[in-house]
Amino acid sequence: MLVLSAAAVAPVSAQYFRQSSYWKTHRQEVEFGLGISNFLGELGGRNQIGSPFVWDLELSQTRPAASLAYRYFLARKQALRMRLTYGVLAGNDNLTTEPYRMTRNLNFKSDVIELSLVYEIHLYKEELGHVYDLRGVKGTKSSRVGLYFFGGIGGFYFDPRAQFNNQWVRLKPLGTEGQGLPGGAEEYKNIQLCIPMGIGLRRAFTKQWSGGIEIQYTKTFTDYIDDVSTKYYDKELIRAANGDVAAFLSDPSLESGPLVENGIYSTETGMQRGDETDLDAYLFVKLTADWKLYKYKSGSKKYRTRIRRQKIVF
Repeated sequence: MLVLSAAAVAPVSAQYFRQSSYWKTHRQEVEFGLGISNFLGELGGRNQIGSPFVWDLELSQTRPAASLAYRYFLARKQALRMRLTYGVLAGNDNLTTEPYRMTRNLNFKSDVIELSLVYEIHLYKEELGHVYDLRGVKGTKSSRVGLYFFGGIGGFYFDPRAQFNNQWVRLKPLGTEGQGLPGGAEEYKNIQLCIPMGIGLRRAFTKQWSGGIEIQYTKTFTDYIDDVSTKYYDKELIRAANGDVAAFLSDPSLESGPLVENGIYSTETGMQRGDETDLDAYLFVKLTADWKLYKYKSGSKKYRTRIRRQKIVF
């Protein structure tokens, strides 16, 4: 009698989990994430002038990242997620042997705080299925691994700093590209819009806990996360307006002159310092832990009736 009861309960649970509105009882989740961040921009990168997308990644500049998120399932395989993420981005020209970048000799580090709202499509949903394994009983098999894609919109805060005499100095107030001076670059804002997108894998461990790994690429609309974008401004005018530290950090280059040997380009006034047509981006790679917020309805007559009406599959 006990065996028959177990055999009946197993398929009922599996069928109910997949084919009814059972997902609505746990449509809300809280997510914790911990991982790494990396910068995609002018500073550092591969040993060449510049590469698009992740091909310019400098692994040695990988820094920590952490996040907290809330997810709400609109349908069984569609969700909205709001997430707050903290990360550190960094770059350094002395990590490359590409002549121009190495001679430019710029460096930066910046904390990044991102708030995003994204839409998720779960192509495969992680599910526990039935918990019984009885000989001769055929229920719905569990599919513990899920795959999802996401994209949305967000905003982020950044504040680039450079190392000078073993201290980290804020770069924006220094106007390293002549911001605020005649003919200089426009002053940038520390809060900008972004478009986060990516892919993730999840695995169900218990009824309430899932874990996974996620890769997020964030496109931004600024080229100043590293404080580098346009051309070299007159160093002496920067010195007169903002001081010696500002003048040095605007051009700490290793060489000078209109053109030196081996094709190393000049860092004189008016020469290229960055590439304003290639906007900055960054990456997050995180391990995630998801906690389902169950809304139990076991006391509801309608809920009990729905369970009894599930078709039993042997």
